[in-house]
Amino acid sequence: MPTVLSVMAHPDDAEFLCAGTLARLVNAHGWTAHIATMTPGDCGSADLDPEAISAIRREEGRAAASMIGATYHCLEERDLRVFPNERTLEKVIRLMRETRADVVITHSPVDYMLDHESTSNITRAAAFGAPIRNMFLESTPPPPLDHIPTLYYADPIEGVGLFGEPVPVEFCIEISGVLDIKQQMLCAHASQREWLLKHHGMDEYVAAMEHWAAARGSLCDVSAAEGFRQHRGHGYPRANLLGEVLGALIPRGAEVAGTHRTGA
Repeated sequence: MPTVLSVMAHPDDAEFLCAGTLARLVNAHGWTAHIATMTPGDCGSADLDPEAISAIRREEGRAAASMIGATYHCLEERDLRVFPNERTLEKVIRLMRETRADVVITHSPVDYMLDHESTSNITRAAAFGAPIRNMFLESTPPPPLDHIPTLYYADPIEGVGLFGEPVPVEFCIEISGVLDIKQQMLCAHASQREWLLKHHGMDEYVAAMEHWAAARGSLCDVSAAEGFRQHRGHGYPRANLLGEVLGALIPRGAEVAGTHRTGA
């Protein structure tokens, strides 16, 4: 069966942005799923040192992934230090090859945090490089993919860009039937809820996810959805595989995005 790989920056990013879609692919269609993070979330605590919080968050990532039978991977970069470079690019290419990814989901190229944007750029480059035989100088690298995997960008947080401008969504995937699983996966990241409460003064971790899922759903007349855009540049697959398998919902109106918009 096909394999989907989510490459996000931190533990809980996939749970917030695309876990419902992953759950549907696994539970209803038998896909294999992998959830990868660039970092273990080493800066995500106001009390614990980097090693201690990293150990906790890796286990939270594994626990969340296991709820849908997915495998968790940490690429062991560090928070706020995710930048395009040869080492990090090779890590992502190796993971794509080892998992034999058919579909890859990553962050929006424009987001509120540079770790997210860098992860998006690195993953885009890795998808292009994963089928290239000469990417590695060593004699026995993982075998290259047969072709570039289908690449998708999840919504940026709150659906807005650097200046608060709406970032349009191309299509949505309904997650109404798996919203409870998405909630459980997000709740597995208990340390992040505590960190956000102290650092951001915010205690609406799950509520914020539910609100955003409802906002995206309202664009397509369903109760909950996740939004995506597909990378269709030269060489990348252009058929919407996610949409074909799960049913792409096209948002109402010519301009959609932003927490306070419901389409026209």
